[in-house]
Amino acid sequence: MVNVGTLLIGLGIILISAELFTNGIEWLGRRLKLSEGAVGSILAAVGTALPETLVPVIAIGLGASQAATDIGIGAILGAPFMLGTLALFVTGTAALVCALLGKRRATMMIDNSVMKRDLRFFLIIYSTAILAALLSNHSYKLILAVGLVAAYGVYAYKTITGGECVTGEELKPLLLNRASAVPRFRFILLQVLAAVGGIIGGAELFVHSMEKIAAVMNISPFILSVVITPVATELPEKFNSIIWVSRGKDTLALGNITGAMVFQSSIIPAIGIVMTPWVLNTAAFTCALVALASAAMIYVFLSVKGYLRAYTLLSGGVFYSLFLFLIIGHRI
Repeated sequence: MVNVGTLLIGLGIILISAELFTNGIEWLGRRLKLSEGAVGSILAAVGTALPETLVPVIAIGLGASQAATDIGIGAILGAPFMLGTLALFVTGTAALVCALLGKRRATMMIDNSVMKRDLRFFLIIYSTAILAALLSNHSYKLILAVGLVAAYGVYAYKTITGGECVTGEELKPLLLNRASAVPRFRFILLQVLAAVGGIIGGAELFVHSMEKIAAVMNISPFILSVVITPVATELPEKFNSIIWVSRGKDTLALGNITGAMVFQSSIIPAIGIVMTPWVLNTAAFTCALVALASAAMIYVFLSVKGYLRAYTLLSGGVFYSLFLFLIIGHRI
């Protein structure tokens, strides 16, 4: 129970700090006069991705055990898996509920080019990251890691210059300087730095607690991290998407998920390749293949039909359930 309590405390610190970071980084972008695309889809995306980015970094970098490495790799693969399956399912469910209540249509009101671009980048980049595990020469893996980072750079450039991203509403007041309509620069920097420190500290608590729980319950650290960690650390993306769907802002809702999928299939696996031997077991490959299959189904449907309905997104829940079935049934 002590380990569970510590894990929950660590998770709480991570999520609170992520909110602080996102709020601060948006104001930093505003004060630096960056474009809406840079602030909304790049800086804010990095903010919500910090928990799932730093959990594997802390696990691999500070952990000396194989269990810590397994937790790190599980967290790396679990983030795009959860987004490409469960997060899409939750968003589709929210849209269907709103449609049944007469608040919107069941057809997703999205910019098809944005959605297809994100999914296309994800399918290519994530496949490359997984295929890197099949290479025997680690030097070749490092070359691919550089390629993954470069690919995200191309994606970020297209996002910023494409003029397709919209931040939506006015920024919330800076949490450390609520009284000011335009917060002072030093307060913005202080909040961002404090948030990063909180995320690092929370991630370390989370990882160490998970190691101990896995040992006590005799559960594979990889399985524990690939199922539990992403669900918890991706809460900001899921809540944001539900809110946007209820307001009819479907491009923001789905772009929030697919944009995070691109980041987490490029930058984070690149970190894993650099910091570990990047050798994946059967469960890891299965997790990645399920995520790719789920995203590919949405991409094909969107390309063929030219539109996307809310119930199509429910297929993500089927793929997520399939993976859980394989784990519970000890088939992988």
